[in-house]
Amino acid sequence: MDAMRPTDWKRVVDAASAAALEHLESLPDRPVLPAAADHEAILSLLDRPPGPAGIDAAQVVGELASDLRPYITAQAGGRYFGFVVGGLHPAALGAEFLVSAWDQNAPMFAATPGVAVAEELAARWFVDLVGLPPQSSVGFVTGGQMATFTCLAAARHELLREVGWDVEARGLPGAPPLTVVAKTGVHATVPRALRLLGLGEQALIRVGCDDEDRMRPDLLEEALAAIEGPTVVVVESGNVNTGSFDDFEAVADIVDAHRAAGNPTWVHVDGAIMLLAAAAPSMADKVAGLDRLDSWSTDGHKLLNVAYDCGIAICRNAAAHRAAMSVTAAYLEQDTCARDPLDWGPDFSRRARGVQVYATLRSLGRDGVIELVERTTSLARRFADALSASGYAEIVNDVVSNQVLVRWQSPDGDNGRLTDAIMAGVRAEGTAFFTGTTYRGERLMRISVSDWATDEDDVDRAVEALLRHARLNIR
Repeated sequence: MDAMRPTDWKRVVDAASAAALEHLESLPDRPVLPAAADHEAILSLLDRPPGPAGIDAAQVVGELASDLRPYITAQAGGRYFGFVVGGLHPAALGAEFLVSAWDQNAPMFAATPGVAVAEELAARWFVDLVGLPPQSSVGFVTGGQMATFTCLAAARHELLREVGWDVEARGLPGAPPLTVVAKTGVHATVPRALRLLGLGEQALIRVGCDDEDRMRPDLLEEALAAIEGPTVVVVESGNVNTGSFDDFEAVADIVDAHRAAGNPTWVHVDGAIMLLAAAAPSMADKVAGLDRLDSWSTDGHKLLNVAYDCGIAICRNAAAHRAAMSVTAAYLEQDTCARDPLDWGPDFSRRARGVQVYATLRSLGRDGVIELVERTTSLARRFADALSASGYAEIVNDVVSNQVLVRWQSPDGDNGRLTDAIMAGVRAEGTAFFTGTTYRGERLMRISVSDWATDEDDVDRAVEALLRHARLNIR
């Protein structure tokens, strides 16, 4: 086979960039959710097994773009309010293009010095931006799940080390028990991380919450009083349903007393949704005490609006973080002076995902990040105010960040049926995308405002569609 000529690269890049630009420019007007996204139809369209001779790369890219165009969800548009999914900042997109073109397998400085330093700076800038201890270590991983896993692995290492057990060398059989305390509303990624770490979900003790799904400090104190030995406490900066923040100062005080009683303890913060709130002075009362804790995880592809995939794991105790994650081999060229990315996450081969964080932080600047936090919170309140004033809906939560919980009020009392009908109608017409949740046994609608591109017009268009479908379904 002939080597690819330089002109072939241009044809492939042109085909991809033209399709990408067409998609991005269509976002303000295209349906948010693809219409008639039938699994069998998509499968039959794409199921073209490789033939003996192969096909020109530019042709493949062009056909792929054309075939999938009708079935691509506009997650990067301003009217995607489902789950907690950010958009795509232009600087992140540009960095992603470069990272893919550079094709850097980036576990070590020796192999890819440029992107390794870009990630090092992105880590330093992010820690400073959210006001965490400057000595904290950072790993860029695939998402919030692996960020939580990484931080809890560091906690497992350190807590067992303090009681004389080398878990990396000896494993968990025979190890002193490690207890994990979290609230009843803990995100599903936490028990999943416990399974992956070999601790098991039975290590988890759940304590009750208040009406906003904030951990109750009195119940945490009561739970810790019954625990002896290594302990992990998991709290949240931005609850997946209510957007609330746990009382970090109270948690830190209670944990200090637990430690003083002879119990090695580590507090992890699941900040997938709103760790970035710590950058905004207006949110200072919500995040007070955050810097007193031990590790923090977040999703860069939520509020920071970098491309998938990018999670961020941060640990105050860099030695514990590195001990839990690092790997050595005779053939590697690990640098003792520069930061090697493989020391801070579970990946060996890895893309240079921290480069897009570098680019996005530079592009936004500190004021831009603050504005992003405050604007998404303000737009969430705009949703809440408009829906509450309509008479068709009630707002269940105190809107303190970018999450809104909505109860649609059906005259026949079947609020859950009405909720699903309204969401289905708005999705089908393509105006916006919302997802539901079962919160304390009740079917509700969730609104997550996480996209840098969302503006007042997007919110107002979505509200109009919601209320129109409410009227249609209440008749």
